[in-house]
This record gives sequence, structure tokens and C-alpha cells, in this order.
Amino acid sequence: MIRESYLNAALLAGLLAVPLYALVVDEPFTITLATRAAILALAAVGLNIALGWGGLVSFGHAAFFGIGGYSMGILAFHAQNFVPLDLGIMVFDGTKSMPIIWLVAVLASALAALLIGLLSLRTSGVYFIMITLAFAQMFYYFAISWARYGGEDGIPIYVRNDFPGLNTLVPIQFFGICFVALLLALWLNARLVASPFGLALNAARQVPVRVQTVGLDPTRLKLVAFVMSGAITGLAGALFADLNRFVSPSMFSWHLSGELIVLIILGGVGRLMGPVLGAVMFVALEHWLGGLTTHWHIALGAILLGVVLFARGGLIGLLCGPRGQT
Repeated sequence: MIRESYLNAALLAGLLAVPLYALVVDEPFTITLATRAAILALAAVGLNIALGWGGLVSFGHAAFFGIGGYSMGILAFHAQNFVPLDLGIMVFDGTKSMPIIWLVAVLASALAALLIGLLSLRTSGVYFIMITLAFAQMFYYFAISWARYGGEDGIPIYVRNDFPGLNTLVPIQFFGICFVALLLALWLNARLVASPFGLALNAARQVPVRVQTVGLDPTRLKLVAFVMSGAITGLAGALFADLNRFVSPSMFSWHLSGELIVLIILGGVGRLMGPVLGAVMFVALEHWLGGLTTHWHIALGAILLGVVLFARGGLIGLLCGPRGQT
């Protein structure tokens, strides 16, 4: 078996090496693919906090991804069109500053996760899955009917937003921003797992009754994890919208929620680098097999089936052994 720490370092080094090699050989599209993988990995890292450590199978994380995307789209739309955003109590001109956009995206997604979590965590099992899915679909149909911001046509952003000291239109520099965001999310995840809160959350996932006997509220622990999960996924949504310079209701689609779960299952549920390995595999299959056939999802489904049947810990579990033994 491979030591998981070595595999984690190799995965990060590989994700960084691919765009650097593409820069040397002048293949900007490959850099864009690596950027997409990093952003999807970031979104899945967020979901992994709720799913892997809290045991919350959320089919509605596209809601937070879309909120992050629309936070970016609305702020950039008003800035590029010089149309003030009237918030009732104040008028805002919009902004093209990434740090401000990220702050708004994270806060809006966290607030939505808090409200959704307060209602959804009253249920469990399949009912939790369905209620989170229902919330995501509510946002999806609201975005389609939101004519002020393009409705089903979405919001085009003409120029990528700004980050101090960088030219975000240069693919390798924008990749660097996304890669650093992913590293910070992974560091936060690792610190969370090792903290007393993470240990209590893991216990609440396995035996909630025992957590209650020591005076802790399992529902409150899961709610905090759900809010943190939604905030990180919202940040990924803002970066994804900046990557494409376009925001559309498809960011709220249940298909996206399903893809994020697939990424985690492929890499390994509750494994630190599981979302990263899953995202890299997904983007690679989409690119290579998608160029051969439009039915590349069949191959993805076969791989996923094999992982579920023969590698319960995902690909990382297959290479490194069960969690806690590496």
C-alpha cells in the first residue's frame, strides 16, 4: 500500500505540473482544463465536509455553486454596464474586484446553507436528499424566470474580473489563483478533521446518540459543517463563473450536484484528496473520451460502478487502504 501522505503530495504536484508543462509548450487550453479540474475539486472539497465527515448526502449543493456564480455575475454585470444595483437601503455600482466578489459569494452561500440546513436537518436519510434537491431546483427555476439577469440565457461577462497584482486573463495566472484557493480549502479541511469539532462531527455521523450523552448537539454540529460546506462550494461557483465568463441557470442544475458526488465517490468519501483525484479523473475522461464519442458517460459509469463494487474507499482507498490505516 502507498502512504496516503505521499499520494496526496503526488496528486498536488501533478495538478501543478500539468499547467506548468502546458505553459512551456504553449498549450493554453490544457491550462484551462487544469483550472476547471481545480475549481471542481474545490467545490467537491466543500461537499466532502458535509458528506465525508458529516454523513450528509446533499443532492442540492448546486444551489450554493449557483449562488456563488450569480454573486459574481450580478456584481460584474452592473460594473461592466454602468448600471447601479439598487438594494433598497443602498445603491451599489457593482464591482470587478475578485476579493470583494468572493466575499459576497461566500457570505451569500453560507447564509443560504444556514437557512436550507435549518430546515433540511429536521429530516434524515432519503428525505434529506430529496429536500436538498428540492431547494436546488427552486433556485434553478427562479434563475430561469429572472429576466432581469438573462433568464435561461444567463449573464455574459465580457472581461474576467480583476485580482490585485495579477493579469487574470493570462491562463496560468488565473490557474494560480484557483490552485491557491484549493490548497487553502484542503488545509482548512485537514485542520477541521484534526480539531475537536471534527472529531465530534465524525462521532455525530457514526453514533449521534453517544454524542448527545456527552452534552453535544449532533444536529448543530452537522449544521455548522453544512454551512462551511456551502460557503466553500459557493467560492468555487464564483471562480467557475469567472473561468467561463458566463453565468447560467445550469449552475443550479441537479446534474451538477450529482457530478460533485460522483467526484467524491471516485476519489474516496472522507479522504482529504478524494475530491481532487475525482475531479482530475472526471475532467480527463470528459476531454479524452469526449473527443471520441458523445457517450463518454458510459465509460464514466462503468468506472464508477467498479469503484463502488471493488473499492469502497474510492481510488485512494484502493491504493492506500482503509481510512485510518495509512
